[in-house]
Amino acid sequence: MTPWNLLALAPLPPDALRGLLAPLGDGVTLVTARDRAAMEAALPDAEIVLGDWSGSLAMDAAAVAAAPRLAFVQQPSVGVDGHDLAALAAAGVPLANTAGVSATAVAEWCVGAALALARRLPAADAAVRAGRWPQLDLGPRELSGSRVGIVGYGPIGERCARLFEAFGCQVSHWTRTPRGAGHAPLEEVVATSDVLVVVIALSDETRGLVDPASMKKGALLVNAARGGVVDQRALVDALREGHLAGAALDVFESEPLPDGDPLRDLESVLLSPHVAGVTPQTTGRLVSAVLANLAAALDGTKIINVVNGVSAQVRRRGVSGK
Repeated sequence: MTPWNLLALAPLPPDALRGLLAPLGDGVTLVTARDRAAMEAALPDAEIVLGDWSGSLAMDAAAVAAAPRLAFVQQPSVGVDGHDLAALAAAGVPLANTAGVSATAVAEWCVGAALALARRLPAADAAVRAGRWPQLDLGPRELSGSRVGIVGYGPIGERCARLFEAFGCQVSHWTRTPRGAGHAPLEEVVATSDVLVVVIALSDETRGLVDPASMKKGALLVNAARGGVVDQRALVDALREGHLAGAALDVFESEPLPDGDPLRDLESVLLSPHVAGVTPQTTGRLVSAVLANLAAALDGTKIINVVNGVSAQVRRRGVSGK
């Protein structure tokens, strides 16, 4: 059998990539690329693309057009930002992600961030470090009994719901395809929640989906989805004006957060460098999911977690021996 030509865009050293893909044996010929020019040079022969979780390199429409032998794209993350799903679908190329591998980690971060905001932990820490002792001035509140709304109800949203319910919260959610007990209209979820948790994928449909001005006065916002899902400028205004009591953000419209961004100056904001899903356990599950899908593609069995509506049966193009 002729080895598959695998183009790896992931930001790892070549030796690390070879070690990662060693379980696939002689089934692939590995090509690595870490800039656009190198990627474009490798695309004509690429049959499988292992994506870049940093988002620096992606299979946009031009890249898809330059890869006539492309049969499968495996993205080693839940998000598929930058990939042109429509162009890949039109070419008959399935794009798969690693749905669910970070659900526990991200859900735990969301609950921890909500607790930190509700109990004013960052402000308390800063005050004690500065020599103050504001026992009566912080205004913390309990999470138990709060109404929690979750925007997005995939594996992360479902895990969030279970964890918040364990704290005694009243949980409702909205997702584009209604499912699960507690589903409610988006406007209701946004307007009535004491804590709004955003964990929905970014797409043209969800960009700017959440308007902080429409949230309940005094509410808390937790965003572990993508920065573009929440109107960031409106969020700054809502926090400055006191409409929202606080926000915890693991994601931003521009990453890293630019110098001079007004979010840096708001004491009511908990800032995190897009690490909600980064744990050793998540990494282990991600590697297992990627290898299992790549092995399935090589063996001719169905892959899982296809996100662009193409058949889960990977079919080789223009090469004999399989």
